[in-house]
Amino acid sequence: MIYLDNSATTFPKPDIMYDFMSDFYRKHGVNPGRSGFDAAIETEEIVFNTRRILTDLFNGGRDSNRLTFSYNATDSLNIILQGLSEKGDHVLATTLEHNSVLRPLYCMQQQGIIDVTYIPFDNAGYIDPDDIRKAIQPNTKFLICTHSSNVIGTVQPLSEIGKICKEAGIIFVVDGSQGAGAVQVDMQASNIDVYIFTGHKCLMGPTGIGGSYVREGIVIRQTRYGGTGVRSAYPAHLETYPYRLEAGTINLVGIAGLNAGVKWVLEKGIDNLHHQEILLWNKLRLALQEIDRVILYCATGIENQNPVLSFNIQGFEAADVGAMLDVDYNIACRTGLQCAPKVHQQLNTADIHGTVRLSLGPFNTEADIDTTIDAIKDIASITRKGRWGKV
Repeated sequence: MIYLDNSATTFPKPDIMYDFMSDFYRKHGVNPGRSGFDAAIETEEIVFNTRRILTDLFNGGRDSNRLTFSYNATDSLNIILQGLSEKGDHVLATTLEHNSVLRPLYCMQQQGIIDVTYIPFDNAGYIDPDDIRKAIQPNTKFLICTHSSNVIGTVQPLSEIGKICKEAGIIFVVDGSQGAGAVQVDMQASNIDVYIFTGHKCLMGPTGIGGSYVREGIVIRQTRYGGTGVRSAYPAHLETYPYRLEAGTINLVGIAGLNAGVKWVLEKGIDNLHHQEILLWNKLRLALQEIDRVILYCATGIENQNPVLSFNIQGFEAADVGAMLDVDYNIACRTGLQCAPKVHQQLNTADIHGTVRLSLGPFNTEADIDTTIDAIKDIASITRKGRWGKV
């Protein structure tokens, strides 16, 4: 299989991740923070070490305990967005957002808690910081913005956006699901107040683990309560980090896998991995541009771009193209709206059931790209009647 669905989850993972997860859980599969015996202490050390590595990776701050774990980015986005929002708040978001952002905001808007303004992206797929400046209202509480689009791969100008948020006194929240581990991020330099990540994508960890880093001074209202193993006689859930946003037993084996995955990424080098992937992406982009009837979306160049490419073939449903790539060529990709409906509304692809998305990862090769180009050429050469009429 040629796997080109890395925006959904990177696959395969480095062998070191699989091996470390198994070995660690066999030897240290005990509950950290609850007991004082050696295995529990050693387990807690791995958990804290992972907090520290990610805090350093994001340049979040001095307190690694403010790096908290959850099920995934969706889980953390719900915790953060609901924990920040209060009745009467105005919130800014972008039309690039994933449903992990859109649906919590929609729910709170329907409940009458918040009002939301969505900032559109430009023709190349980027948010203009000036559009954000113009949309800020007196009661704007925070802005939520994706680090990189999961549909078109554009990496947003976080530093410019963060500067505007700081000047306006609003909280800057970044959904780093597609950015963490793919491109560099500096929370302090970009004035990012909350950065949300997931482990199973470019950080090369397993599914079921994610989290966030919340900078000092940002107050997230607690929405979960339970055991922490600390101050058990105290009736209220602890307000200190990491316990403030964590309740109950954490996903220990997931954290172990994430620990190994991040170390692999750091060893290889984020910039090195990105350079390797974007060269292959650019080869794919340039080749598809030359194929008759192939339509690319916001694929303008390699600057501020992750290796994600969305396209359609005139005369074909995206789902049909994806099925042919799978069945006839053993190429795995993603078709449809990719859980980001507002992107497709703006691209005018919503009514035609979305796009075909090809997303590259660190284990893709030039041979993979050559085969994919040939496959798309073959499909595009077929004459048939589709939504665009007979072609």
